[in-house]
Amino acid sequence: MIQSETLELLEWHRLCQHLATFAATKLGATAARNLKIPDSQIQSEQLLEQTKEVYRLENRLAAGLSFEGIQDIGDSLERAERSGTLIGDELLAIATTLAGARNLRRVIDNQEDLPILTDLVADLRTYPELEQEIHRCIDERAQVTDRASQKLGEIRTDLRRLRSQITQKLQNILQAKSGAVQEQLITQRSDRFVIPVKAPQKDAIPGIVHDTSTSGATLYVEPNSVVPLGNQLRQIIRREQAEEETIRRILTEQVAAVKSDLERLLAIATTLDLATARSRYSFWLGANPPRFIQREDKEIITLRNLRHPLLVWQQQHEQGQPVVPVDLLISPQIRVVTITGPNTGGKTVSLKTLGLAALMAKVGLFVPAREPVEIPWFDQVLADIGDEQSLQQSLSTFSGHIRRISRILEALGNGDLGLGTGEKEIPNPQSLIPNPQSLVLLDEVGAGTDPVEGSALAIALLQYLANHAQLTIATTHFGELKALKYEDDRFENASVEFDESTLSPTYRLLWGIPGRSNALTIALRLGLKPEVVQQAKTQVGEATDEVNQVIAGLEAQRRRQETKAAEAQVLLQQAERLYKEVSAKAASLEERESSLRASQEVAVQQAIAQAKGEIAQVIRRLQKGTPTAQEAQQATNALNQIGQQYQPATPAKPKLGFMPKVGDRIRVPKLGQVADVITAPDEDGQLSVRFGLMKMAVKLEDIESLDGQKAEPVVKPKPAPAAVTPPPQSVPEIRTSQNTIDLRGKRVADAEYILDKAISEATGPVWIIHGYGTGKLRQGVHAFLQQHSRVNNYEPAEQADGGTGVTVAHIK
Repeated sequence: MIQSETLELLEWHRLCQHLATFAATKLGATAARNLKIPDSQIQSEQLLEQTKEVYRLENRLAAGLSFEGIQDIGDSLERAERSGTLIGDELLAIATTLAGARNLRRVIDNQEDLPILTDLVADLRTYPELEQEIHRCIDERAQVTDRASQKLGEIRTDLRRLRSQITQKLQNILQAKSGAVQEQLITQRSDRFVIPVKAPQKDAIPGIVHDTSTSGATLYVEPNSVVPLGNQLRQIIRREQAEEETIRRILTEQVAAVKSDLERLLAIATTLDLATARSRYSFWLGANPPRFIQREDKEIITLRNLRHPLLVWQQQHEQGQPVVPVDLLISPQIRVVTITGPNTGGKTVSLKTLGLAALMAKVGLFVPAREPVEIPWFDQVLADIGDEQSLQQSLSTFSGHIRRISRILEALGNGDLGLGTGEKEIPNPQSLIPNPQSLVLLDEVGAGTDPVEGSALAIALLQYLANHAQLTIATTHFGELKALKYEDDRFENASVEFDESTLSPTYRLLWGIPGRSNALTIALRLGLKPEVVQQAKTQVGEATDEVNQVIAGLEAQRRRQETKAAEAQVLLQQAERLYKEVSAKAASLEERESSLRASQEVAVQQAIAQAKGEIAQVIRRLQKGTPTAQEAQQATNALNQIGQQYQPATPAKPKLGFMPKVGDRIRVPKLGQVADVITAPDEDGQLSVRFGLMKMAVKLEDIESLDGQKAEPVVKPKPAPAAVTPPPQSVPEIRTSQNTIDLRGKRVADAEYILDKAISEATGPVWIIHGYGTGKLRQGVHAFLQQHSRVNNYEPAEQADGGTGVTVAHIK
C-alpha cells in the first residue's frame, strides 16, 4: 500500500502520461501509462541499455525509428483463437502489423553495435507468406478481392452480368414510360433496383412498391418484369457473402494457428516502442544516462543540476516558471540528510525531485541532471509528503503522518528503535548496512504536535532510519535536528537559500549549512512594530540569536566561495575555448602541411615521369640506327640537361663564424687577452693584432669574436688545372636491330659463318639470340666466341633482353 501511496505523492502517474505522448503506437502509449517498476537491478540495467541503444540508433536515422503499420491486434487474435471470423479491417491490420515489425527488424539488423535490440528481435517471426495471402484476398478497402478464389470470381462475374441486365431493362422502361416517372433515375431500396414513379400514375408501371418519398408524391417501384431478375440477384448476392465468409474464415484459421508468435511479435514491438518513447522523452528533457553505484564501495551519489521533470514539462507546455536545479552530492557514509529553511523555499520539491530521479533510473529513463549521473539502485522508494488529514476518518495532521510513517517502517521491516533504556546510543556506522536498500523521503517530520515531543519523536525516527534504510531525506523546522550532524557522522545538514533583500526564497539547495529562522526578519520588514520584534528576540534568547549570526556568517562565506568558484569556472571555460582554438589551428596547419607534402610528392612523381619519358626519347633516337660517337655525345649531353632540370639544386651551406677586419676587437683564448686587429688576414690566415704595447701575428683559428664566434678559415684559390684532351666518347651499349643477330633454327656451322661476319663489322657489343632448345646451338656459339680473336668476353643478356636465351658478346 505504501508503494502506491508513494507513487501518488510523487505524481508518478503524471510523468507516465508525459512519457506516453512520445510513444508511436497505441500499445506503447498504454504500456507507458501503466509503467511497471522493475524488481531487480539487472532488469533496470537492461532497460537502460535498451534506451541507450535506441538513443544511438535514432541519432543515426534521419527520420527516427518508424513504427508505421503496427496496430493493436490483441483483440483480433483472441477472437481468432475462439473460432470467431475476422472482418477485413482486422485482417488488414494484422498484415500491416507484420510488415511494420519486419521493417523494424530490418533496420536493427543493419546496425552492428546494438546487441540488446538485436537479441530482442532475433526471435521475431513476421510470417511474410501470411501477410501476402491477406493482401491477395483483402484489398486496401478491407473488401474481399475477386482473386481470392475462383468460385468468388465466377460469382462476381454473374453479379455484374445480372446487374447489367436489370439496369438495361429499367433504362428501357424509363424511356418508354417517361411521362409516368418522376425523374430518369435508377436507385436501390432494400437491395432491390427501383425507379421513381409519380404516385397518381403508379398503374402505368405495374410492380412492387418498396418505398415512398416523404411527401408521398413519389413511389419507388420495382417493375414486375424485373422482379425475377431481382430475386435471382439476391440469391447470387447470398452466395457471394457466403464465399467471402469462407475466405475470411480460412484466413482467420491461419492467423489462429500462429497466435502465440503474433502475440510475441506484439510484445516485442511494444517493448521497442516503449524504449523509443523513453529515449525520445529523455532527449526532450536533456537528460543523461545514470550509472548505478554501490555506496559500500565508497561511491558518492552525484546529481548535479538535477531538475524536476514535471516542472520542466510545466515550463515548456504551460508557461510555468523557470526550473531551478539542485545539486545532490551525498558521501557514502551519509544515511540521513535533514533539510531546513523557510516555507515555500523548495524543500518539498527537492524531496520529490530525488524520488522521481530514483524511479526514472529504475524504469530505464535518463535522469535530467548533468553528467555524470551516479545514483544507487533503491529497491523501494517510500515517501511521507503532504497532509493526510481526513475529517471522515477523524484523522488530524499528526495522525495522518504517523499512520503513513508506520506503513513505511512496516515496509522496511519492524525493528526496535533502540531507545528502551532511555539512553542515547550511537551505533557504529560501519556495522550498519541498510537492508533493504530503500530511499525514504519525509516531509516536515514530527510536525503537527507539541514541538518538544515532535522534535524528540523526529530524532528517534531519523536514528532508526539511519540503521534500517539506505538513504533518508527529511525536511524539518526543528532546530534540534540540526545538531545530529555533530553527534553522528551518518547525518548531514542542508538548507534552502533565502534572499533577505527580496524576502523571497531562491529555491537553491545549500549543503553543510543548516537553515536559520527568518520569521522575525520577515515580520520586521513587513511592518511589525520594532519593539514587538525586539521583545520576541529576547524571548528567543541570546544563544539562538548568536547561532543565527553564525549561520548567517557561514552563508555569506559560502556565497563568496560560490562567487569565486563561478569566476574560476568562467576562466576555465575561457582557457578551454582558447585551447580548442589553438588545437583547431594546429590541426589546420598540420592538415595544410600534409596537403602541401602530398602536392609536392605528386609534383615530384610527375617530374620523374616526365624525365623518364625524355630519357626514353633519347634512347629511342639512339636505337633507330647505328649510333656514332657524335650521337652518343649528344645523348650524354641531353641526359645531363635532364638531370640538371629535374634534380633539386644543392642548397648553399650557410656561412659560419666571422672575418675580422682592421679595427675590430677580438679575443685570443690561448693568451687570455683581448686585442685590436691592425692588419687583415693574409692568404695563409695570419693577421697582426695589438694588445697593450705588444704586437704579434696570430692565426685565424686561434682567435674568436667577443661573443665567442670562431673566425672563418681562409680558402686558398686552387691552381687552374692543365688542359686535358678528353678521351673519345665510347659508344654506349644500347641494343638495336643492327647489333642483334637471331640464330634460332640455324645449324652450328651456318651460325659460325653469320657470327664471324657480324663480329668483324661490329663496333660495339653484339646481342646473339640462340634460344633455349636442346642447348647445342648455345654451346656451339659459346665455343666459337671463346676462340674468336675480336671477342673480349661474353655473358648472358639481361632478363629483360632474353636472359640465358640471348648471349652478349663484347668486342675488343
